[in-house]
Amino acid sequence: MARMTLDDFAKRLGSALGSDLVSLLLYGSAARGTGSGSREPETVNTLLIVRQQAGLFDRLVDAVQAWTKAGHPAPLIITEQEWRDSVDAFPIEYEDIRAAHRVLAGKDPWSGIRVRPEDARRQLEHELMGKLMHLRQAYAAAWGKPKRLAEIVRGTRAGFLTMLRAVLRVSGRQAPPSDEALVREAAALIGFAATEGGLTEPVAYLDAVTRTAAYVDHLERTDS
Repeated sequence: MARMTLDDFAKRLGSALGSDLVSLLLYGSAARGTGSGSREPETVNTLLIVRQQAGLFDRLVDAVQAWTKAGHPAPLIITEQEWRDSVDAFPIEYEDIRAAHRVLAGKDPWSGIRVRPEDARRQLEHELMGKLMHLRQAYAAAWGKPKRLAEIVRGTRAGFLTMLRAVLRVSGRQAPPSDEALVREAAALIGFAATEGGLTEPVAYLDAVTRTAAYVDHLERTDS
């Protein structure tokens, strides 16, 4: 049996939902076209925007289960009203998706969507400090165990790269599409060492997260 493609998934969702499908987006590394060069396996991330939740899952089940059986994560799901109301709650995610997405079905959902820089900076400060505290906690438990430390870096690196893209945006800069170029540009702005391979060494990675959190805190203070 042929492997399920993005086009197949989009067609099946469109057939199942009809006019209740507002938008189906591909986003992340697969949309940026950078997944094949990454050290982590590419994940095909999708976002489904629907008109209403009522009766949704009975109609979705066949298409989504076929999609997950093919090895892909189920789509994130949000209603059209929630999509418009939540931009201030998830400004980093909205801007990251906007910067790298492809509309697979339905309409382009970005009309009228505006992220306020102050919302992005506030979320960045919260996310980075939370990440830093949990990273130090994990390092304390795994110190002296190089393989475990490397696993911690691999498991948290993608989220940190998302934050670096957000830092560049709130600083008025464009975020490069490749991970290596992103790390180099962020390192030059923030002042951490851009190690070969793009922040895979545990001590350098922790230093980069620490300095990035301090940089964003400084942005918050200078804007207040």
